[in-house]
Amino acid sequence: MTIAVIILTYNESIHLERALESVVPLANEVFVVDSFSTDDTVAIAEAHGARTSQRVFDNQARQFNWALDTLDIRSDWILRLDADEVLEPDLVANILRELPCLPQDVTGINLKRKHIFMGRFIRHGGRYPLALLRIWRRGMGRIEQRWMDEHMFLTQGRAITLEGGFADHNLNDLTFFTDKHNKYATREALDVLNQRYALIGGKGAGSHNQDSVNHANTSLQAAFKRRIKEQVYNRLPFWCGPLGYFLYRYFFQLGFLDGRAGLIYHLLQGFWYRFLVGAKVLELEAAIAHLDTNSARIAELERLTGHKLTPQ
Repeated sequence: MTIAVIILTYNESIHLERALESVVPLANEVFVVDSFSTDDTVAIAEAHGARTSQRVFDNQARQFNWALDTLDIRSDWILRLDADEVLEPDLVANILRELPCLPQDVTGINLKRKHIFMGRFIRHGGRYPLALLRIWRRGMGRIEQRWMDEHMFLTQGRAITLEGGFADHNLNDLTFFTDKHNKYATREALDVLNQRYALIGGKGAGSHNQDSVNHANTSLQAAFKRRIKEQVYNRLPFWCGPLGYFLYRYFFQLGFLDGRAGLIYHLLQGFWYRFLVGAKVLELEAAIAHLDTNSARIAELERLTGHKLTPQ
């Protein structure tokens, strides 16, 4: 069984070498799709034998599906890896041992990701383990078309879950973290408004389509969390959601056991970020509420956010 690894990058020189070295024992092909980095990202990728491509970035989903549709991938299996993620040796050993023995109806593998923040493993607050579909048979996996929180899903077959270390460990500082989440909040606000107004492709509230995750085509945990977010959380009053979510994570899910780093992380990611998403939804919705057509709403959202909502 051969494995291809796909990594999307933009100015990831601080992380990329670590990610590439972690997949050396299992990768038969490594593809780095870069968005015209201004640092040494491409040079690092090529020095480690990766095949590099360049594409202007619009969003994660379009970038990754472009990679699946365009790259000359020959391997039997594909692994999606972010530049700031690492496969640990025990997981690599499990993949190499289990992959050749899988029955044909198993077309995907979920990995249990852990999050490292300010040097600490965040074990509580519902953050570990996060089971994510990250390995699939070539031609049998896609990424859903969303602006934020996009997941891989299977087009056929079923997935199993492997044990082993899989870490999201970003080495940048809090300024980077807050700036990144500010940008994430804009993208997630666009997803919320798309759900409410069926802006693109007629995908309104509660809709399901072949480009969406569900319990049958991705990890059960990811599908359950998506359903709770769209069917419950996004319908809560603006003042209620972020505070209730933080209190649930920090106390009921024992986030306080993660210490000082955990307090910072859960407060920023569990309250501040969710509050920011809600505030941006209010701001953007007020700007488009008076418009009569979706084409006018899309044009105004594109002007306000700088994002191209319709594919180019």
